[in-house]
Amino acid sequence: MTALPMTTEITVLGWSVVLLLVQVVLQAGTSADLGPGYLFSPRDERREPQNIVSRRLKRALDNLLETYPAFVALALALTITGKAGGSAATGAWIYLAARVVYVALYAAGVPVLRTLVWVASFVGLVMMLSRLLG
Repeated sequence: MTALPMTTEITVLGWSVVLLLVQVVLQAGTSADLGPGYLFSPRDERREPQNIVSRRLKRALDNLLETYPAFVALALALTITGKAGGSAATGAWIYLAARVVYVALYAAGVPVLRTLVWVASFVGLVMMLSRLLG
């Protein structure tokens, strides 16, 4: 089996996994007020942490997970089809950079700018999709 090339999109995909892991650790690390009894339980009873930043980080993580499957699929499809590079690579970087900024803005409680940054991440996905289908 021939190895696929290490495209920009695959590199950004790797960095996006780093972002995902960081978001999971940040959110989990700020949920300590739920107590070890709850955190180590099957969590049959739904509880929200009292820490507002933890709740924001959870929503930011949930938001990432809404678009992440599309990003992963696009990065892989672009590489497999040989359409990686150009506007797709730019779109991948825009997606990742916007997602990083989004987490910080969401955790800080910044409303309107956060939404504009989310739109930028969406534009990155559209750039990737356009390259794949074009």
